[in-house]
Amino acid sequence: MIKQKGILFVLSGPSGVGKGTVRKALFEKDTALQYSISMTTRPIRPGEQEGVDYFYRSKDTFEAMIGDNQLLEHAEYVGNYYGTPRDYVEKTLDEGKDVFLEIEVQGALQVKANFPEGVFIFLSPPSLEELKNRIINRGTETEALVMNRLKAAKDEIELMDAYDYVVVNDKVDHAVEKVQAIVKSEHCKRERVASAYKKLLEVSQS
Repeated sequence: MIKQKGILFVLSGPSGVGKGTVRKALFEKDTALQYSISMTTRPIRPGEQEGVDYFYRSKDTFEAMIGDNQLLEHAEYVGNYYGTPRDYVEKTLDEGKDVFLEIEVQGALQVKANFPEGVFIFLSPPSLEELKNRIINRGTETEALVMNRLKAAKDEIELMDAYDYVVVNDKVDHAVEKVQAIVKSEHCKRERVASAYKKLLEVSQS
């Protein structure tokens, strides 16, 4: 049996489009995917575990990793850094496991710059009106924030060309089925399997 290297799948899209919901539903159906563990400088909280919830590092260590290009992406939020460690992702892929990263659009573009061999999936709302309704239904945003999020969403939708696939999140189950189809399709791509099969031919001919 030919052992394939794993693939990094990056799911991204505007805030409020339902990335977390789709990812959660996907993982309930597809246990072979490995969710990407982030690194953070925030303190560990009760009940959390190193290497399970996050990799916890000091600010100095994190900044040194940024300088050494050891992170596929990073951002600062409320005084703490968050990012995706390159070595964890590469080690998991080398083990033949697919890594799944759910992230905001700007983070996804950072990952693409640092790891272009990943597969980038843009999760799109059926319409901006539907996105507006979803954000309002959260009940956590003021009207001004809703308008800001919609403006940001328009800007992010214009970045769709940077992605390999677009999945419209009209219904969660439909979106999950499309993502699963993308995963299967990517594993059958000629350029991923050709070199391994050619090695088989070389062995059989020797």
